[in-house]
Amino acid sequence: MRIHGTDVGQRSETVRRANLSAIVRGLHEHGPMSRSELVAATGLTRSAIRGLVGELAGAGLVTEAPAVRLGTPGRPSPMVRLNPHGATVLAIEILVDSIAAAIVGLGGETLAEIRVDRPRGHLSVDSVVADLAGLTRELQASVHDPLIGIGVAVAGVVRRSDGLVSMAPNLGWVDVPLGAHLARALGTTIPIAVANDADLGVLAEHRRGAAVGVDDVLYVSGEVGVGGGAITGGVPLTGVAGYGGEIGHMPANPDGVACRCGSTGCWETEVGEGALLTLAGLPSDAGRDGVEAVLRDAEAGSPAAVAALHHVGRWLGIGLAGLVNLLNPRLVVLGAMHGRIYPFVRATIEAEIATRALPAPRAIVRIVPASLGADAPLLGAAELAFEPLLADPASRVGARDGAIHLATA
Repeated sequence: MRIHGTDVGQRSETVRRANLSAIVRGLHEHGPMSRSELVAATGLTRSAIRGLVGELAGAGLVTEAPAVRLGTPGRPSPMVRLNPHGATVLAIEILVDSIAAAIVGLGGETLAEIRVDRPRGHLSVDSVVADLAGLTRELQASVHDPLIGIGVAVAGVVRRSDGLVSMAPNLGWVDVPLGAHLARALGTTIPIAVANDADLGVLAEHRRGAAVGVDDVLYVSGEVGVGGGAITGGVPLTGVAGYGGEIGHMPANPDGVACRCGSTGCWETEVGEGALLTLAGLPSDAGRDGVEAVLRDAEAGSPAAVAALHHVGRWLGIGLAGLVNLLNPRLVVLGAMHGRIYPFVRATIEAEIATRALPAPRAIVRIVPASLGADAPLLGAAELAFEPLLADPASRVGARDGAIHLATA
């Protein structure tokens, strides 16, 4: 492993900040390392690492412990690990049928989490935000560490610059300034970053899940709607305003059914949860329990369940073939419902890709289920909130009192 962003031998404040960032980001993404490993990973000298780690320890961001001697010559190098309580963030997730909140410590450790299922339907922004404020108060009653940021994953089209949810068809929201609503409800000036749930799902899977070490990834996640997130060359592919990745609304079937977005024949109308449940003879709003019932019925040989899964798998394969041609990913990660049904539709998907994708990109790509499950967008929201600290941990060195507690009333 090589941690990028360092410049050996220079002493400017800019380089110092870059070196601190390289160390904190490396520990955050790869876990504890010895000082010797940090020297090898960054290219910095032992004395530079010793000084920088000392600064981070003084800020409460890292701790050091003696390394276990492995029988090699010389003194064992101290192990450096992030202190999860040294910097914490609030992660929030807003889906059609659930909301969740978690307090996550530096290094990605979830310190407390609450998830609440709710009836599907169009709920007002005020009611959702009020419920989230209640969850946050419950979390802070058990975890008292001050927060440095808030990340929000929402099932909608989000403008990254200001947290505006331009459209969330399955929530019934249009032009909602979600970040501002949350700031008022939580009574805070902590930075709030809002992004699409699938964009954050791929971020989490890339850092901590099925796509670790893979820099060209497509993430497809289907429940009520279908979302997508992509990382290309290690960089999130979000578009000019953050609206990229709305693959659920790709035109797919010109003879298809109406979509909640106002169009007809979108991909999610063929591969989403509603399509699977309806084709299997269940109510379209039967939810996760309904999906599990379809899978049980398919295992028992039910023709309706098997046909429904084949239909969804075929359209998944058709859409993925086009996306493989367009993006040339090394890995496709299937999240949420698509990850659960993958064992039942794998052969169908692969057959469609073999028929429709170009030989060169299809020879490279692998398709796997997500490893973080339903928590991927929530964990991605935490990663989004940590990003300013990872980019500039020097802002926290000597400023531990700058973190903020949320209002409790």
